[in-house]
Amino acid sequence: MMQFPRYIFAGLALAIAAIPALAFDGKTITDATGREVQVPANPAKVFAAGPPAATLLYTLKPEAMVGWVRPVKPADRPYLLPETHDLPELGRLTGRGDTVNLEVLLSTGPDLIVDYGTINATYIDLAGRIQEQAGVPYVLIDGSFAAMPQSIRQMADVLNVPERGEALASYAEKTLADLDMLLADIPKDARPKVYLARGPEGIETAGPSSINAEVITRVGAVNVVTSDSDGLANVSPEQVQAWAPDVIVTIDRDFAANVGAMPEWQGIPAVANGRVYLAPSTPFGFIDAPPSVNRLTGVIWLTHTLYPDAASGDMRTEIADFYELFYGLRPDDAALTALLGD
Repeated sequence: MMQFPRYIFAGLALAIAAIPALAFDGKTITDATGREVQVPANPAKVFAAGPPAATLLYTLKPEAMVGWVRPVKPADRPYLLPETHDLPELGRLTGRGDTVNLEVLLSTGPDLIVDYGTINATYIDLAGRIQEQAGVPYVLIDGSFAAMPQSIRQMADVLNVPERGEALASYAEKTLADLDMLLADIPKDARPKVYLARGPEGIETAGPSSINAEVITRVGAVNVVTSDSDGLANVSPEQVQAWAPDVIVTIDRDFAANVGAMPEWQGIPAVANGRVYLAPSTPFGFIDAPPSVNRLTGVIWLTHTLYPDAASGDMRTEIADFYELFYGLRPDDAALTALLGD
């Protein structure tokens, strides 16, 4: 995560100096950092610190969103509630290339800031400093895959939508339980070695410890990257050659279209055997982009892609069910084909 620039704090302190103090009406919760945070009883205007938080906020309480990190793309609109299409672009407080304009942030009058992602010293320090300087409660929720059902419930409690949270958390629990039942019948030596390719050259990737690639490990595949970094890294095609992945999963359309003709990628089993798969990404990515609750679609898609003989049910129906429950709209056949292909 990028450090929050010091000059921003000075400007923020001046900007909030004129805001009158209000009597607290809410509750105290303990977030994933162990901080006790006083939050409103029913937050009405919530600022999401980054894309993972924005996605989770949308699925739980879209009416409380004050904006998106980035504008909704035309291709995303059929899959998102119409009332969210034209929310303003506010930028991000966290992640690579933090871009938030604090004057805009303050002008939205948020009564809560939420983040959803990695928990480490940097994030904890950032959350505390922003809350202190802004005078707005800042809650950080654990974004790890293992904690997903619990984290959905915790965010729903913070947002005062417990019934909605229980519906989504229960879905997550069942999806992961079904996955574990499937994996129990697949020997470890029958599970594919997978490389996650990001960017048009395919050389940006993420290892097993990174939140960006957690879904690959969660579906029982072997991430070939040996780094224990919790972030993203660049590697060479020669290194990928040495790893010899059986499958390449990419989130970049250009790489997926061109890798078969790129000399440096020839001879890799995944390329030679035509097992390079472009992960769907509308309105949110199936693998990461962002690494939020949308990764449950990655569980469905990867299960059917990596284990076609073992996977049961119809992938299109399962994806449509997820979209209807989490995103509020059920895609028709044409929209599913545009999303998943034939």
